[in-house]
Amino acid sequence: MKKTRWIGALLAASMVLGVTACGSESGQSSTSSQESSQTESTKQEQTAASEQGESSGEAVELSVTWWGSQTRADLTQEALALYEEQNPGITFDGQFLSGSDYWNKLATSAAGHTMADIVQMDKAYIQQYVDNNMLVDLQPYVDSGVIDLSNVDPAVQEFGRVGDGLYAICIGVNAPALLYNKTLLEENGIEIKNYMTMDEFLDVCREVYEKTGYKTNLQYNNGTSFMDYFLRASGETLFGEDGQIGAGKETIEAYFDLYVTGKEEGWLIDPSVFAEVSIGQPEQEPLVYGSSPDRMSWCAFYFSNNMTATVNAAPEGMEIGITTWPSNDIQKSNYLKPAMFFSISVDSEHPDEAAEVINYWTNSVECNEILLGERGVPVASNVAEAITPLMSEAEQTVVSFINDVVTPQCSDVSPASPNGATEVYDVVYKLEEAICYGEMTAAEAADQLLTEGNEILSNKQ
Repeated sequence: MKKTRWIGALLAASMVLGVTACGSESGQSSTSSQESSQTESTKQEQTAASEQGESSGEAVELSVTWWGSQTRADLTQEALALYEEQNPGITFDGQFLSGSDYWNKLATSAAGHTMADIVQMDKAYIQQYVDNNMLVDLQPYVDSGVIDLSNVDPAVQEFGRVGDGLYAICIGVNAPALLYNKTLLEENGIEIKNYMTMDEFLDVCREVYEKTGYKTNLQYNNGTSFMDYFLRASGETLFGEDGQIGAGKETIEAYFDLYVTGKEEGWLIDPSVFAEVSIGQPEQEPLVYGSSPDRMSWCAFYFSNNMTATVNAAPEGMEIGITTWPSNDIQKSNYLKPAMFFSISVDSEHPDEAAEVINYWTNSVECNEILLGERGVPVASNVAEAITPLMSEAEQTVVSFINDVVTPQCSDVSPASPNGATEVYDVVYKLEEAICYGEMTAAEAADQLLTEGNEILSNKQ
C-alpha cells in the first residue's frame, strides 16, 4: 500500500540521514560543556525519580513556547488542552511567535534564565543552546522509559543528540518545499516542474512577472535555508567543519546576485512589503496575503510541513502547489530533515513533568489525531500509521511529495549550525536588505559576509 511504503521509505531515508548528522554534530561539541550543563548527580536524581514514578500531586503549570502559524497555535493549544484533561493538576501557559521573532525572544530569555519549561527547537540552533548549557540532557528519561522511543527508528532518535547527550526529541520529519499559486500559473499557461534548475526558476520568475505582475519572494529575511541549499549545489555549506563560513566568495556572490538580478529585472518583491507583515507567518506570506500583484509573490520558500497552514491561509479559489526548491544539482542540495524538536530548558522547575509531555507528543495517537503531522510526519511508526488515513488532501499531498519527489533525490542534511550562527543570520538579512535597496553589490555583500561572519564565529569558539 502506498501509505505504508511512504512510512518505510521515509524511515529508511531518515536512517541514512540521521547517522551522518549525528556524526557531524558529535564532532562539534565539547565534553566539558555537556558535563557542565547537567551534573552527574542531577542526572541520577532524574533517573531515580522517573523509575519510581513519583508525583507530588501538586498543581503544576508548564510553560511551552513555539514558533509558527495560527493554525499551529490552534492545534497545539487543542493538544495541550487534551493533556490537561487527561492529567488533572497539569496546566499549560502556551506562548507562540512568528519565526523571525521567536529566536530573538528565546535568546533573550536564555540570557536571563527565564526560558520556558518546554522549548520548540530547531536543528539550526540546538548546538548553540547546548554549548551554552541551556538544555537538559533527556537521555536519563529515555533510559527510564519516561520518554518512550521504542517505536522511533534509532537513527531518527539521534537527530537530537549532541556529543554524548540527547538534548532534543525530534517530533517530525520534513523537507524544503517551494509552495506556489497553482491557480495563477495554470490560468496563465505557466508550467512548474519538480527539480527546476536555477535558470529554469529565474525564467519562471520573469514569465510570471511579465504575464501577471506578481513578483517573487526569495525567502527574504526568513532564515538562511535557501542560501545553504543554494551553496550545497556547489558542494559547500554556509557553515564549515572548521567553524568558519563554509563557502567561498564566488558561490556566496552568486547567491546574492539572485537579489541583484531580481531587482534589476523587476520581478523581486520590494522589501517595503515586509515592513507591514510578520515575516515567517504563513497567514501574512505574500503568496496568500497582499492588496495587489506588485505586493504579492507567486511562491514561498517554506518546508513541507507549512503546506497545511498555507492552504488554510489561502483565499478562496487559490490552489496551492508544491515542488522542490530550485538547484543546479538537486541531489546535492535537497534533503530530509528533522522538522522540529522539543527540548527542556535548564530553567525549568518541573523537568520530570515536562518530559512526560514530550512523551505524550511522541506516542499519543489521540494527540497526533489533533496535530495530523502539522510539524512534520510523526516519528513514532505506530502513530504515523494510525493518523495517515485521517489526513487532509493537503497533508496527503505532502506525503506524496516526501515519498515520491524528495526521498529519491536527496542527500545528508547540513551539520547543526555552530555557536554564533544567529548573529551570522542577522548579517545575511542585513546584506539582503542592502542589496534590495541598491546600497550594495553582490560582490561587496559576499566580502562583508565572509569578513563579519568569520569574525563572529571566531569570537564564539
